[in-house]
Amino acid sequence: MTTAIALPELSAGTWNIDSSHSTVGFSVRHLVVSKVRGRFQAFTGTITVADDGAPSVAAEIDVTSITTDNAQRDGHLKTADFFEVEKYPTATFVSTSVQPKGSDFVVTGDFTLHGVTKSIDLALEFNGVNAGMGNGPVAGFEATTTINRRDFGLTIDMPLEGGGAVVGDKITLTLEIEAGLAS
Repeated sequence: MTTAIALPELSAGTWNIDSSHSTVGFSVRHLVVSKVRGRFQAFTGTITVADDGAPSVAAEIDVTSITTDNAQRDGHLKTADFFEVEKYPTATFVSTSVQPKGSDFVVTGDFTLHGVTKSIDLALEFNGVNAGMGNGPVAGFEATTTINRRDFGLTIDMPLEGGGAVVGDKITLTLEIEAGLAS
């Protein structure tokens, strides 16, 4: 991994993502005029900070845990029309670089979804470190990116009679992450 930055507030070591205080969410256009939002309920990950302060990220998402708060839609999303979770039950992200961008950062990494790996950039805001509540320090991060579902083999076409499609191609991924320093 190449990196040109260090986040001095983050102590060297492994920071584990606390999934009970984090969200991996998404949104996609529906019927051209609105958005459907959802999230993955099960995921794990680490932020590893080297002795020189350089961070790296590795995460795994359990795609079978997808929820849009609509059981019928969630069931359809798990089929071969979309995520094909029996064949591709996980998505992964492994960072390859972290670069400053103004007061924020860009985390570049290899994202694998539906058996396809592509390099993506996450716009990252580092929210700092807090002493925590007796279990050691916690760090907060917010990250976003937009991907094209077709780039990852999610190519279902559901055209509308008047133009457009039931499901848009652009997917916005939004991560709200809290991580604790492993002891």
